Amino acid sequence: MAQQPVFDQDGDQRVDEAFIDDVTDAGEREEAHRERGTSRPITVVGNPVLHKECKDVTAFDEELAKLIDDMFASQRTAEGVGLAANQIGVDLKVFVYDCLDDEGVRHVGAVCNPVLEELPVERRVLDDSNEGCLSVPGAYAELARPDYAVVRGQDAKGEPVAIRGTGYFARCLQHETDHLYGYLYIDRLSKRERKDALQQMAEREPRYPVVAND
Repeated sequence: MAQQPVFDQDGDQRVDEAFIDDVTDAGEREEAHRERGTSRPITVVGNPVLHKECKDVTAFDEELAKLIDDMFASQRTAEGVGLAANQIGVDLKVFVYDCLDDEGVRHVGAVCNPVLEELPVERRVLDDSNEGCLSVPGAYAELARPDYAVVRGQDAKGEPVAIRGTGYFARCLQHETDHLYGYLYIDRLSKRERKDALQQMAEREPRYPVVAND
C-alpha cells in the first residue's frame, strides 16, 4: 500500500513510521484476504485468552499471513468492523479492521503489536456513542472514547506503520487495541452498566458461531 509521511506535533517529519493508505482498493484487499481465509468461531467474554495481554508478534511469516486471512474471513462471517486475534483464540498482538469512518470512507488493514498513542489534552474530545463487541454478542452500551486515535505498530511484513482515525473508526482502533492488552469494552463500564451488558448478552442468541466457555 502507498504510504504517507508522518509528522509529529511540531510539524517535523518522522522517518521511522508512516501513516498507511488503508483506503485505496479497500474492498479488493478485504475480499482477497477473506477468500484465502477460513472463518473461525468467536471467543466470548469469560474465555481466559480475552482477559490477559497477548504475546508480541515476532515472526512475520506465512503463518501470520494465514492468521490474518482467517481473521478477515471470521470478521465478515460475524459482520464485524474489527477483530483481534484473541477473539478467535489466538494469543498474539494482531488485529484487522474493515471500518467506515464518520464520512463513510472505508478503511481496511491489519496491525501487529499495536500501541495506542497518548493524545495531547487538546485532542481529547470525547464521544459518548454506543459500543458493542463480537465477544459480547448482542450487547451494547454507551462508552466515552476520544473521537481521534493514532495506533502505531507493524504490518504483516514487520514494517513500522501508523494508522489514524476519527469518529467511529477511532473508536474501532481503540477497541481492538484494548483487546490485545486484555480489556473488553465492558471492562470500562460501571458495574451496573457491565451487568446490564452481560444481561443483554444472556438474553440474545449470537448471530454467528461462538466458542462456548466451559
